[in-house]
Amino acid sequence: MMRSPTAETVFSHYEGIEAASVGTNMDAATPVSADLVEWADVVVVMEQNHARFLQERFGYLLRRKRVAVLGIPDRYDYMDPELVQILKEKVEPQLPRWRNEIADAERD
Repeated sequence: MMRSPTAETVFSHYEGIEAASVGTNMDAATPVSADLVEWADVVVVMEQNHARFLQERFGYLLRRKRVAVLGIPDRYDYMDPELVQILKEKVEPQLPRWRNEIADAERD
């Protein structure tokens, strides 16, 4: 439904974050691609089956990337206030660590 587009909208407003919403289904508005996986510093997925799909298809690109599974079920409409709250609760505590990991990787 609308988890990823909501996450893109919410987190694109955070300083220093560029977010893109992609889907694992071929009929997604923006299907996931090798270019997008390569572009991402952190890949955030909603469900474990998304992480498995990415690993099967793009594992060679994910070796040095963090893949975070949020565990959010597909039952929300776009910008549903409950979904926005859940996204913030799950992602905001991780941001400092992810930023540090990205900075460390850039120094290597």
